[in-house]
Amino acid sequence: MAIDPDEIAQDAAAALASGTQDHLAAMRHSAAHMMAAAVAELFPEAKLGIGPAIKDGFYYDFDLPRPLTPADLEQIEAKMREQQAADLSFELSQDLPRAEAIELLNRRGQPFKVEIVNDLPESEGDTVTFYRHGDFEDLCRGGHVASTKELGAFKLLNSAGAYWRGDEKRPMLQRIYGTAWDTVEDLDKHLWRLEEAKKRDHRKLGRELDLFTFHPESPAAPFLHPRGMALWRALEAWSRQVRLEAGFDEVRTPSLVRKELWETSGHWANYQDNMFVVDDHDHVSGLKPMNCPEEILIYKTRSHSYRELPMRFADYSVLFRKERTGVLAGMFRVRQLTQDDSHVFCRDDQVDDEIRLALSLVRKQYAPFGFEPRAKLATRPETRLGSDEFWERAEARLRDRLEEDGMPYTLDEGGGAFYAPKIDIFIEDALGREWQMATIQADYQLPQRFDLEYRSADGGFGRPVVIHYAIYGSFERFIGIITEHYTGAFPLWLAPVQVMIVPIADRHLDYAETVRAAVADAGLRAEVDDRSERMQLKLRDAQEQKIPVMVVVGDRDAEAGAVSPRLRTGESSQGVAIDEFVADLVGRNASREMWPVVVAE
Repeated sequence: MAIDPDEIAQDAAAALASGTQDHLAAMRHSAAHMMAAAVAELFPEAKLGIGPAIKDGFYYDFDLPRPLTPADLEQIEAKMREQQAADLSFELSQDLPRAEAIELLNRRGQPFKVEIVNDLPESEGDTVTFYRHGDFEDLCRGGHVASTKELGAFKLLNSAGAYWRGDEKRPMLQRIYGTAWDTVEDLDKHLWRLEEAKKRDHRKLGRELDLFTFHPESPAAPFLHPRGMALWRALEAWSRQVRLEAGFDEVRTPSLVRKELWETSGHWANYQDNMFVVDDHDHVSGLKPMNCPEEILIYKTRSHSYRELPMRFADYSVLFRKERTGVLAGMFRVRQLTQDDSHVFCRDDQVDDEIRLALSLVRKQYAPFGFEPRAKLATRPETRLGSDEFWERAEARLRDRLEEDGMPYTLDEGGGAFYAPKIDIFIEDALGREWQMATIQADYQLPQRFDLEYRSADGGFGRPVVIHYAIYGSFERFIGIITEHYTGAFPLWLAPVQVMIVPIADRHLDYAETVRAAVADAGLRAEVDDRSERMQLKLRDAQEQKIPVMVVVGDRDAEAGAVSPRLRTGESSQGVAIDEFVADLVGRNASREMWPVVVAE
């Protein structure tokens, strides 16, 4: 499977700049050099790509004469251990003018390194540095440990295909991934997390739990099965409830929009590469990658008074983004997506309250999942719309509200959208993995580009501000995240099938249907397992399907108008009256409590 090297390496490049790397990053960067040295020894004709440290590890890309095998990785790792034992120093070996560096790399037959040097910006200076350990020398800016002996506990993990610089038209290289930690204990913990992540892979669980599948006939778009759609609707209902209680009105906007709208918004100039463009002979249009320009059109359909503001719109329309094949990853990165999108049109004096509201809704919507949000404040990028005055105002409003809220945050210099700074919200899942989720933007630019206005209290006209945010981010990605977070064992309120009714024998089928109807009439999702199989097999299957509540019904239950519920956690009860059982479930479902308790597997 092809993956995008540049995307993974974006943050790593900055982190590894001389003088800024931390200890683990320096160690992992050194490990990448040691791996390259081992590969060069085993494959003298190897052509070297890039080899940065990344979160939890490192990688290096190679053009090799044949595909790598697991046995090759074992040999490469053994060579790295030889280097570790040899206590080889990492030293700056050469500092060459660009032309001499290119000549040297050409002599060595390293075209990818030549390209890197040619593409270095002028700000990098006129000379190029090389680092050496033992007999191996590599183009490098530095950021190493002192010696190979300082490489802690490490392991090579796997190899995968990677297009050079993430360009599908460029050569496909072989990328070797590894991980390195200070201690064996830390390494073992990380390897356990990796194994646990494999068990939790949402693509695997999606098939096994009959939630969703992917098909080549429509790549990068999930096919939601009935149970997957039930999960979607439960998430959607909670999002809608959060918005409704906060004073939002729901709108819906078209998918195909003429390019003139995208030209006005700035997306045609700044985002066109990520859009699906359609030429219908009369007009050029784009499938919308976001909702904001169209909601602006709704706002512009009539005049507004200052008394009407803020106006809060929620939009659950389908979006389309032209993601490269190499970055697609199940539900995590798709080309067709739906956001729980929010756009607020407000006066400038209302901006602070609306950002406060956005942050409070983030906390509220995440609460049933147990997620504790933290944030990054992403400031103006190099390519942007509007004046510095508006950017400074928007950044200050976001920063002040974060500090007032007390949500932990860090700064992401230059990480804002081309039209607005933003607060990016992050959560941590059950395995300690960090995910970027909600984004809150304070936008002064689009209201100017679309000439938005409202009638002010003094009879003149004012310019509104737009606050953009989506809390789940996208439903597809959020479903992928929580499927892995819960290992498919969703709490009752989210479970696609909340109650599975298991008749002991065929003569109990009618009563089982009576129980199912009582549960369904209360608004809960229930099924009857009416297969001609043993009760224990049905219970085991329901357990494997991670159904929260299993209800066994037999003669005594039918006679008493009762049920015998069992939770997937192993707890069970006998002879519970149907009304009492249903009322308890309705209360738990309405409160969206974390029940049954999720047991780690």
